[in-house]
Amino acid sequence: MSTDTLPNPEKSPERSGSELIRLERVTKRFGDNTVLDNLDFAVDAGKHVTLIGPSGSGKTTILRLLMTLLKPDEGTITVDGQKLFPASEKERREVRKQIGMVFQQFNLFPNMTVLRNITEAPVTVLGLSKDEAVERARELLDMVGLGDKCDAHPAQLSGGQQQRVAIARALAMRPKVLLLDEVTSALDPELVAGVLDLLRDIARSTDITMLCVTHEMNFARDISDQVLMFDSGRVIEAGPPEKIFSEPEHDRTREFLSAVL
Repeated sequence: MSTDTLPNPEKSPERSGSELIRLERVTKRFGDNTVLDNLDFAVDAGKHVTLIGPSGSGKTTILRLLMTLLKPDEGTITVDGQKLFPASEKERREVRKQIGMVFQQFNLFPNMTVLRNITEAPVTVLGLSKDEAVERARELLDMVGLGDKCDAHPAQLSGGQQQRVAIARALAMRPKVLLLDEVTSALDPELVAGVLDLLRDIARSTDITMLCVTHEMNFARDISDQVLMFDSGRVIEAGPPEKIFSEPEHDRTREFLSAVL
């Protein structure tokens, strides 16, 4: 897929290499359980960063903080130079417009058609005209191979098709950042490859910054500029995928990879 096949992708090469996301001294607790422990890390614009590590190590919590579904107990989160936390609700809403997320369980509105699932947020949040939102949605549905499903409802689609709609819905907002949370874990095994191939195409053909949580290690190796290994709410090792997967330095990373590969 070339960049031309994505409807008006956000191409801004002058931003590539500049910092887009920063977490500084971020701590998140659930009761007595510290899920993120004084966490610091940054993601540059246009880069694809994958978070790996055992369940409960804090990976999905980071995505949920960036989506403002959770609030940190301590620390600051900045996106494109704007404070996400601490910030007012109005300021957070503005920053959130730059972030799209594809969830594990699709999270489509069951009472809406596929087309309306994709056009609802661009119209209500971005203020697009209905015609412009529909045109964008149809282009995206063609891109994800579901151009004939505009009038279907989610219940009429397979899991893989629903996840493709969810990806199109996230891209319809033209986000600078795309968050991917175990996007294949709820799919039947035979549907996984198609969704991962679509995401590979998006990664190669746009400069959207991606922050991905996945247990699909081959996918992480393929799309990542950097892989971060998490354990107990901290980054214990970071580096390019060939380094992390072939020559990990940390014992915990080696243990984890030997268990999942």
